[in-house]
Amino acid sequence: MADPLLEVRGLRKRFGGLVATDDVDLDAGEGETLAVIGPNGAGKTTLIAQLSGDLRPDAGVIRFAGEDVTRLDAPARSARGLARSFQITSVFRDFPALDNVALAVQAHAGHSFRFWRPAGADRALREPARLVLEQVGLGMRADVVAGVLAHGEQRQLEIAMALATRPRLLLLDEPMAGMGAEESQQMIRLLGTLKRAHTIVLVEHDMDAVFALADRIAVMVYGRVIAVGSPETIRASAEVRRAYLGEAS
Repeated sequence: MADPLLEVRGLRKRFGGLVATDDVDLDAGEGETLAVIGPNGAGKTTLIAQLSGDLRPDAGVIRFAGEDVTRLDAPARSARGLARSFQITSVFRDFPALDNVALAVQAHAGHSFRFWRPAGADRALREPARLVLEQVGLGMRADVVAGVLAHGEQRQLEIAMALATRPRLLLLDEPMAGMGAEESQQMIRLLGTLKRAHTIVLVEHDMDAVFALADRIAVMVYGRVIAVGSPETIRASAEVRRAYLGEAS
């Protein structure tokens, strides 16, 4: 069996008396979509923050593409091919969609943000940014200010910004949060396309999305991973139903 693209061993993070991640072991193989589910407070977002480098673990090891990245910060991990989207939309609301993505292209190229000179005016940044917007279905919305985009479009834009860094691994924290049924279905279709070319770690409460997209599912409860398996295995697990999915699931 090939070595995993992402390997997590013994990951632990404590906030005072709260253990947010408790000796977490996880793997994600190249091209795999691994969904992480669990009730609120299970430690899922803390896990994603540690994987992205936004939060330093208290113990444990994170390896990406065979390299120990545990002590690397978020920009260094991004340069190696890890990209994160956030649970709460984190776009530049006063900038057009194109400028948002162009800034991500600019940052990945190693240049500082030049807010006084819109990145969208730079052809070397604008063209790849337009291609990414087309990829996520926002090609016709390139010149619309991000703050007036619909909520689902803002989530698409955030994923476009992640894709602009040319990642090998996408860390997606509840990309469907706050979406209606139609927006959620559109996001599922987008992620279904993206998973053909990217490894994805997906934290999501929408079980329709999880079972439609995941190759494997990890279930977290109180900071611990209690089960990992195929969607069919997880759906059939009595322990998982009791802990999270509910008997009706």
